[in-house]
Amino acid sequence: MPIVAHNDLPTFERLRAEGQNILESRKALHQDIRELHIGLLNMMPDAALAATERQFFRLVGQSNQIAQFYVHPFTLDVLPRSDKARAHVARYYQTFEQIRSQGLDALIITGANVAGSDLAAQPFWEPLIEVVDWAWENVTSTLCSCLATHAVMQFRYGHLRRPLPAKRWGVYAHRVVDRGHPLVSSVNTLFDVPHSRFNDVSRAQFEAAGAQVLAESESAGVHLAVSPDGFRQVMFQGHPEYDTISLLKEYKREVNRYIGGEREDYPPFPENIFGLKTRALLDEHRHMAQRALDRGRTPPELPEARIAASLDNTWRDTAEGVVGNWMGLIYRITHNERSVPFMEGIDPNDPLGLHGQSKTPDLPDFRR
Repeated sequence: MPIVAHNDLPTFERLRAEGQNILESRKALHQDIRELHIGLLNMMPDAALAATERQFFRLVGQSNQIAQFYVHPFTLDVLPRSDKARAHVARYYQTFEQIRSQGLDALIITGANVAGSDLAAQPFWEPLIEVVDWAWENVTSTLCSCLATHAVMQFRYGHLRRPLPAKRWGVYAHRVVDRGHPLVSSVNTLFDVPHSRFNDVSRAQFEAAGAQVLAESESAGVHLAVSPDGFRQVMFQGHPEYDTISLLKEYKREVNRYIGGEREDYPPFPENIFGLKTRALLDEHRHMAQRALDRGRTPPELPEARIAASLDNTWRDTAEGVVGNWMGLIYRITHNERSVPFMEGIDPNDPLGLHGQSKTPDLPDFRR
């Protein structure tokens, strides 16, 4: 079933205009169908706030047909916001206090833009730990995206992400490495995922933490892993939620930063996304922009629309498959009460029954 438009968040109307199946709240009340309530902790900066909403709302809404999905966005007060973004949050988002009092069946935590690799030095560190700790006790499963995965690996498992020699940026082929896990048992064994990050948690680090790696790339590293219990924390390092044009938008932003004097070098192309003709077009734009700068003139705009028309999306079907499997598994084991994570008889240390009588070991506290 579709996502339910339970308020007037503009994302609902934008998705409806794209042809997504968005159900009005008054109609949802007349359907005798199970509800699932998913929290979306959106930590992205202002420029990406609404786009990130749409990406995850779309991914959830297209992923599964078994329930009505109520997605509840919220953010952290400590994140810097413009007046416009704060007004958007105040009008359309819930507070963490409201989320905590009402409960959730599932939680998605987005990435965030930070300076430096030390996550414990970021202003959101303690508030994020509070959310993740609450979710561990009260939510059936939490899906962590990129930086959120790095934060969980640091404060819960004691494994710090490591800076990469250069930004890992592009679309990369991945293989399923554990076909028996129900999150990936029904998806393509070879699939693409976009990445955009300066830091990495290695396979060795995931395995040392007791996490189970489900999909990885020879060139981009681990994309998908789960916590030692097999399900309660699902960790992405890539960005399967990205739109077809997301990496193009990032490239354009970096070009504009170069033109504006905010970076010294002209940005390289994201890997495995632009074809030969598109690269030639972008090289031509680079030369024109450089000539204009040398002559003190305004550089031409990057031909975004023309380039966007040439791009292919090679990851969305698998992304929807993985998230659909995630939602289906949550549906099977979550309690009817939003404030209770598991139905009776489910072992929180092995909620999917994958490990027999094995138990998740007690973990030291690495949060500082």
